[in-house]
Amino acid sequence: MNTTATTQVTSDPLEKLKNLTAAVYICQILTFVLAGVPLLIGVALNFYYRNAVQGTWLKSHFDWQIKTVWVTLAGFAISGLIFTLSLELGGLILLSTLILLVYRIVIGWTSLAADQPIKNGN
Repeated sequence: MNTTATTQVTSDPLEKLKNLTAAVYICQILTFVLAGVPLLIGVALNFYYRNAVQGTWLKSHFDWQIKTVWVTLAGFAISGLIFTLSLELGGLILLSTLILLVYRIVIGWTSLAADQPIKNGN
């Protein structure tokens, strides 16, 4: 018996975009380990491939991921400025920003795994 194992590589464009969307969520997760650099790489991918997801349910994920980056960067900037005035308040804002980042990653990832758009993409 001569059986050969075949590896199936998807050629479905939507599946490739879904994998790309998952990669951006992974970049957002890696932000916790690599000091924010993957967050910027992920959003660069979002902007580069944004036209490719127009008209698909993945557009809501791209919008969600881009907004996640803006909110996170704003939270980091505000907490950094406040740290100079109050260590406790700056730390509280930083912690809140990180909790919000985790929340948005979890919501996005679960919706993506269920092949669903982000509901109320806010």
